[in-house]
Amino acid sequence: MNTNQDTLLFRFVSKSLKYFLLVLFGIAIAYVLSSGLGILQIIPILLYLLQQFLLPLGIILLCLITTAIILESLR
Repeated sequence: MNTNQDTLLFRFVSKSLKYFLLVLFGIAIAYVLSSGLGILQIIPILLYLLQQFLLPLGIILLCLITTAIILESLR
């Protein structure tokens, strides 16, 4: 029996989720550091990134996760 039976979609979704969460973690660290050090000019840039790029990517990733789970359960 082959131990690597995950589909290509499932592997893509898991890698995408990993990097998406790493980006969110990096933005959270940048936000905390900028607030703590008093560099408040970067906060609107971070909020713009969250609203314009990461929110739609998160929604797409959530849909892909749902699709991958449904396809894996049907297999």
